[in-house]
Amino acid sequence: MTSGTLPPRNDSNPAHRPRGGPVPGRTPFVEIRFVLMAKDRPTLPTGGPRPEAAQTLLALLHAQGEVARLSEREQLYSSLLDSVNAALWAFDWETRQVLYVSPAFERIFGRPASLVMADYNEWRDAIYPDDLEYAERSLAQVLVKGTVEDREYRIINAAGEVRWLSDKCYINQQREGDPRVIIVGIAEDITEKKQLEGELQRLATTDVLTQSSNRRHFFECAQQAFEKAREDGTPMAFLLLDIDDFKLINDSYGHQEGDQVLQRIADSGKAVLRRGDLFGRIGGEEFAAVFPGCTAEVAEQIAERLQREIQRLSFSHGEQTYGVTVSQGLTGLRDEDATLDTLYARADAAMYQAKRQGKNQIVLG
Repeated sequence: MTSGTLPPRNDSNPAHRPRGGPVPGRTPFVEIRFVLMAKDRPTLPTGGPRPEAAQTLLALLHAQGEVARLSEREQLYSSLLDSVNAALWAFDWETRQVLYVSPAFERIFGRPASLVMADYNEWRDAIYPDDLEYAERSLAQVLVKGTVEDREYRIINAAGEVRWLSDKCYINQQREGDPRVIIVGIAEDITEKKQLEGELQRLATTDVLTQSSNRRHFFECAQQAFEKAREDGTPMAFLLLDIDDFKLINDSYGHQEGDQVLQRIADSGKAVLRRGDLFGRIGGEEFAAVFPGCTAEVAEQIAERLQREIQRLSFSHGEQTYGVTVSQGLTGLRDEDATLDTLYARADAAMYQAKRQGKNQIVLG
């Protein structure tokens, strides 16, 4: 090689190969990738309508997506129905046929849904006998009102348990030309709510120590009995009872012993009084009773039985045994009695007269 001349080009020599250039005889890597991508890529027309096969493919993909979305919604709907502690139902009024019940029906009633859908009497026969007439009458009211939202009745489930239902129902709006009367509703199990309401009512109306009516509840009920007796022109008697020397019992034996005496007196009163009579603790050691439909003379016989029952009670404190007595004041409703307070005042005066006359007796006022 002479000075000033370039050596001949040798592409096999890496030093002579242009940077980034291909090796002779070899297909470049980027070209291979391009060839594969171009081979796998479907050929679509650049303009005009898609081929029929392409349209069919797109329609199938769209339908598949809709099916997937519907399936998701159906699963969500089923999950919601399973989690709700209320039975959704639909009922054909004319044919008396249950058209649908949700899964909660089986949990609440303890019976297969297929039975009630085959025979509406499966639902009807489960209703608590005392509530059946109301349940059927209130269901029929939906035909007039269009909706009934205050239905509450009891059922007996398959296990023999009494459960409370809140069963709201509505007339379903049918398509034009459809003559059927379809009632739809939701029956919710409210047993726990009812039990809580009952417990709150008991606490509000009951004397905690003796489990008899407290003063407020007793006089509310006594007022209702008084008004009914005045309206119907029927007799009524009012009784007051006070434990003799109760303070001495507390002072001698302690308040815990006094509480036991109060409880035993209350038990005696509840045992002797008739069904429908009112009995309650209205003061520390004072009890009262109302006898609807009963004259003072008949009520006196009940008071005498109560007096004997209390006299038979025996209490012990350590090695000591003792008994208790009561003084009672009794009066009957008179024509001139305008208020319940009149009877109460007369019975109270009679009771204190019994105290002054030696205790352990009944005085008519």
